[in-house]
Amino acid sequence: MKQIGSVWPYPRWVAHRGAGKLAPENTLAAFKLGAQHGYQMFECDAKLSADGHVFLLHDATLERTTNASGLGSAFTWAELAVLDAGSWHSNAYAAEPLCSLDTLAAWCLANSYFLNIEIKPTPSDEARTGTVVAREAARLWQNAAVPPLLTSFQAAALAAAQAEAPHLPRGLLLNDLRDDWLDLARDLGCVAIVCRHSLWNTGTVQAAKQAGLKLLSYTVNEAQEVQRLLALGTDGIITDRVDLFTPEL
Repeated sequence: MKQIGSVWPYPRWVAHRGAGKLAPENTLAAFKLGAQHGYQMFECDAKLSADGHVFLLHDATLERTTNASGLGSAFTWAELAVLDAGSWHSNAYAAEPLCSLDTLAAWCLANSYFLNIEIKPTPSDEARTGTVVAREAARLWQNAAVPPLLTSFQAAALAAAQAEAPHLPRGLLLNDLRDDWLDLARDLGCVAIVCRHSLWNTGTVQAAKQAGLKLLSYTVNEAQEVQRLLALGTDGIITDRVDLFTPEL
């Protein structure tokens, strides 16, 4: 696996949770739908099951996107794998299962797709989740030309990922610009800042670029905002609207 150098290998356009809101988020069906819309890079949320298996789920709990309830981390992967993660979205996706990182990696690698793995720990499990996600990502992509981009809002998770697999590129996710945002990104060895799109302006763009960081935005669903971000010179756009924006290939 090559380390990320001066050439940024990732596409500008990233499909949020697979296909935004058009399919049940974080399921393989969603990633396949995003690909049908021309996307080559995808964002997913990764956390740990009770037995340490990396699977995809945004929320800490299962209620919103499956037919079960409780903390996802309280179930083994064998228990999680048989849940219905599609009916909540629409009847067309009834019985669509949760997706493991192993399954998504195999699909991405077979099709030369790129992946942004957001490390999404169950609260109080930040360091362990960062360690295991990084370890599994390094294993799964060990022979790949381009590794996945690991991101997280949780500094402890990114620090653990850095310690476990320092060669994997990392990005700091931000909902607000804390005073030490650039120092924190540097300390974590990040190659990118991924922040709420409204935080990018001339000043923040210049500061991040001077620090040698790439600039990505979430979750960008309006055409006017896309044009503003492109004019500012940002590098990546994470969107739900895979039906509205056609990514340049």
